[in-house]
Amino acid sequence: MPNSDIVFSAKSIVKTFGAGKRTKVAVDNVSFDIHDGEIVSIVGGSGCGKSVLAKIMLGLYTPNAGEFLYRGHKISNLKDHWNEVQSVFQDPFSCFNQFFTIRSQLEDSLNILKDKPSKEDVQKRVDAGLLAVNVKPSDIEGKYPFELSGGQMQRMLLARIFALRPKVLVADEPTSMVDACVRANILDYLMKLKEELQMTIIFVTHDIGLANYVSNRIFIMHEGKIVNMGTPAEVLDDTKEPHTLKLLDDIPEVHKTEWIRKRH
Repeated sequence: MPNSDIVFSAKSIVKTFGAGKRTKVAVDNVSFDIHDGEIVSIVGGSGCGKSVLAKIMLGLYTPNAGEFLYRGHKISNLKDHWNEVQSVFQDPFSCFNQFFTIRSQLEDSLNILKDKPSKEDVQKRVDAGLLAVNVKPSDIEGKYPFELSGGQMQRMLLARIFALRPKVLVADEPTSMVDACVRANILDYLMKLKEELQMTIIFVTHDIGLANYVSNRIFIMHEGKIVNMGTPAEVLDDTKEPHTLKLLDDIPEVHKTEWIRKRH
């Protein structure tokens, strides 16, 4: 019987692209379990494989080898999977069609649900999602994606998540394209999502300081492998793992004192 507490289970999974001498190993013999209600951050530099791993969780990629399960079963039906597992990506503009209003797209996103709400309920859920990210529904009425800023559009993605109410959220670099003030707001909304919806969150980032702030556990990735794994304290305190140390060194000195103070 599958363990109902385990959301994602990976056993020696491998994901490659290309063939022959041009084969690129993006995920290399990775194993882990992620449990209900956790916030797990996958941290690493560009090209480490973290976004590929996120897309495996979303069912967009299938491993070439190993076993990857969602709640004890292989991902076989994407529509069913996306009823429970949703995403927020780095570039919100790529997630919206520029030729349709934001409101219409937020409402249409609920078509994926097995038990589709009535038209009235759809409108209520979208309104509630917008209000949850501090946007008045009237503020986006008749507006198109190109009329909003990057930070505002990132809020639209989060409003969609509030409306859809999935069980799992995969957030791939959701704060990397916005300034510090908007970044703090987005993190607050992610924490609100977790609290209100009892959600499991997979947070994909290059920022180890951010991961430390939000996570129950951290996975450090390098060249397709998970090279360090554990609670923030286990991964970051007195670590000797060289790739973790490199990520820590990348934190600007001006932020380190404040970061350490918050941790302790």
